[in-house]
Formats: sequence, structure tokens, C-alpha cells
Amino acid sequence: MLKTYPPAVIGVSKFISNFFNPLTSLIIFFIYVSSQDFAPKAALKTFMPILLLTILPIVIWIVWNVKKGNYTNLDVSNRNQRKSLYFFISACIGVYLIYDYTTTGTPDLLMIFLMVLLLILQISNYFIKSSMHTAFNVFVAALFFAESALLGIIWAVIAILVGITRVILKRHTAKEVVTGAAIAILVSFIYLYTNIQLQQ
Repeated sequence: MLKTYPPAVIGVSKFISNFFNPLTSLIIFFIYVSSQDFAPKAALKTFMPILLLTILPIVIWIVWNVKKGNYTNLDVSNRNQRKSLYFFISACIGVYLIYDYTTTGTPDLLMIFLMVLLLILQISNYFIKSSMHTAFNVFVAALFFAESALLGIIWAVIAILVGITRVILKRHTAKEVVTGAAIAILVSFIYLYTNIQLQQ
């Protein structure tokens, strides 16, 4: 028998799950890093390509497909429906990576690893519907950890909470959440190791 939760728990879970969706979590990180590393004008110049080439197209794609009835919900929690979403997100990140490399001459390590994470999740989707919410928040925790250990720990707690809410809301099973987290931990570890090596 499926466990039922009090309305307050469901309400809090919906807020956490909706607010800390993959796009919002990444936006928060990008805004934080831009504000720390650049003056306001330079920060805007750095963030705008990410916004225009990846975030906005993905949001528009999801909303358009929900309205068309191709996606059941904004979470795109249906495993079959996710296949087209993965391909679209990969294409957007690919476009950004090409643009960024042609304008800066150096590859964007963060976005490359984001693409790797996405591709592994895409492959896993053929076998198990790994939680994107959990995976992306674990990866964001690693990104924050590279900036500040305290922020990394805080976001790791957020990632755990997000994973729990996905199970409470019956968007994923515990196995799917753990699989998403495991994939992200592996990618995050390699990202942090690579990041450390490049800084030496």
C-alpha cells in the first residue's frame, strides 16, 4: 500500500521540489559565481549567453510541449516523454559550448561536465528513470563546493531534501532518486578532481 502524507508535508515537498528544479538551481549558481567573479556589467555579459542559449530555450520548449500535450507536466516526469527533452537540452548546451569556444577560445569545463551528466542520465533513462532533480542538485552542490566548502555542504543538504520530496510526491521511487544521485556524485567527483588539477 502506498504511504500517504499529511497535506502540510505534501505542500512543503511541492515547494522544495518546484523551487529547486534543475534550471533554478543552476541559475542560482551562475548568478552567484558571476556576482563573485565579475563586476555587474561583466557578470551580465557572462550570464546572458547561458540564459539566451540554454535556459530560456529549455523553458520555452518544456512549456510549449506541456501546452501541446506532449509532456504531462513541467517536471517531464514521464520516462518516454523525457527522451525528447534530453535531446533538446543536449542540443542547447552543445550550441552554447560552440558559441563560448568561438568567442573565448577556451572550453567551458563546467558546461562540458553538465553535458556529460546529461548524457549519462539520458543513457540511464533507457533502463531506469533516474531523478534529474536530484542529479542536478548534487552536481550544483559540487559546483558550490568548488567555490566554498560551506556552500557546497548547504547545497548537498538541499539535494538530499529534493530527493526526499521526489519520493514523497511520487515523481520517483527511492531507487530512481539514488540512481540519479549516484550518477551525479560520480560526475561531480571527476569535475572537482579536474578543476583542482587545472588550478595547480
